[in-house]
Amino acid sequence: MSNQDLGIHGEQLVENWLTQQGWSILYRRWHCRWGELDLVAQGYNAQGGKLSSQMLAFIEVKTRSRGNWDLDGLLSITPTKQNKLWRTARLFLARHPHLAQLPCRLDVALVSCHPTCPQAAKAHLELPDGQRYLALQDYLVNAIAK
Repeated sequence: MSNQDLGIHGEQLVENWLTQQGWSILYRRWHCRWGELDLVAQGYNAQGGKLSSQMLAFIEVKTRSRGNWDLDGLLSITPTKQNKLWRTARLFLARHPHLAQLPCRLDVALVSCHPTCPQAAKAHLELPDGQRYLALQDYLVNAIAK
């Protein structure tokens, strides 16, 4: 399985998990000339018992195989990458003005590959080869502040 295929399955895992959390996936792999947004989701943000408000989340999914060197993809989100993601998100909003009034955040989902089904993960997905599993290791809300 190629790294691209592994990434697509990682995005599917995160999409499934977000849907279970009550979010609606508006776009998957939305791209423009300047970059790509892995997932764009609309949902409600509940903060510390306060009233929830509708919002938009741009989700960067990092899927890594075992033995990765970059903390399951976290270290790959450099300041340059962060700026590129925000620039792409702003262009998304310009092209979808009906969503531009919503508060926005940029989240990061860290997905890793395992030889056995991980029980401690937030969510998991068996890969088509039947020999490996993807696990949602961590979901970082508003991980890339602007």
